[in-house]
Amino acid sequence: MISLQKLFGKSDVFYDLLEASAEEAKLSVEALNTLMALPAGAQNIDALILSRRKDKKITEQIAEQLCLTFVTELEREDIEALSTALYKIPKTVEKIAERVIITNGRLTAVNFSKQLGMMAEAAEILATMVRQLRKKMHLERMKDMNTKLQFIEGEADKLMLDLLRDLYSGKYEPLQVIMVKDLYELIEKVIDRCRDAGNVVFQVVLKYS
Repeated sequence: MISLQKLFGKSDVFYDLLEASAEEAKLSVEALNTLMALPAGAQNIDALILSRRKDKKITEQIAEQLCLTFVTELEREDIEALSTALYKIPKTVEKIAERVIITNGRLTAVNFSKQLGMMAEAAEILATMVRQLRKKMHLERMKDMNTKLQFIEGEADKLMLDLLRDLYSGKYEPLQVIMVKDLYELIEKVIDRCRDAGNVVFQVVLKYS
């Protein structure tokens, strides 16, 4: 006989898993910041690989729980959309770390601090938004945080244009231009991923407000 608990499930499990996924996204960004502050010979991507693997496991658990749970407090489509959006963050962050490692110290003179700062702020805001879901979604606070995410993404776009303008000025070696442009685009993509996940959270809040 199927128990009522298995049939209806515990609503907390999806909040727990989504919060854990958002936390792994934030931790992966923090690990990248740590990695990029180290000299080339000391850089190691083990922490980022571990974070991405943990998040993949969480994503798999969410999918499994959706199969086992008949009724969910949040709509199933929203849970799936947010889970997918969150997983893309550490996956992209790991790609950045891989690119940094294979440049073999050729980019030590390039300053990524502004972009990394924006990325860290976006990941922190997103993690806060996900934690707020179980607290029955204070609409105005969520709106403020989502607006902040949109602002960060817009500022990142402006910064990207300025950085590319400098990169295309002709004062850099062609190989360096390729490597730096690749990293610029991946960092911007992480910020875009945070914005996308934030949009999912905000749309959920609007449904239940």
